[in-house]
Amino acid sequence: MKRGNWIVKIAAFVLVAIALMGLVTMLLWNWLVPDLFHGPELTFWQALGLLALTKILFWTFGKKHQGHGGHWRPYWKDKWNNMNPEDRERFKQKMKDKWCNWGESTSTKDSGTSID
Repeated sequence: MKRGNWIVKIAAFVLVAIALMGLVTMLLWNWLVPDLFHGPELTFWQALGLLALTKILFWTFGKKHQGHGGHWRPYWKDKWNNMNPEDRERFKQKMKDKWCNWGESTSTKDSGTSID
């Protein structure tokens, strides 16, 4: 009987959590969207449908992913491990020049011009 009691408690918790998420979604939507974008107000059931739609479109269904672009990591890890120290330093410098100095390159171009 204790096992059945836990199942009922877990099911109740899940239902309450879903209801709270739907309620919070509905309240936030109805607070923001009509005023900011002149959009419609949602009912509770529409908010739950919106949550289900976002689950379908944006979330994973139990897949364990490695984050954005995780499928490229083994390629770059192997490539990095196969580089000799000189190639690694050249690569680091190239990335540093490309990504760390981008703000400086635009400011030096603008510093030579004058507005009359």
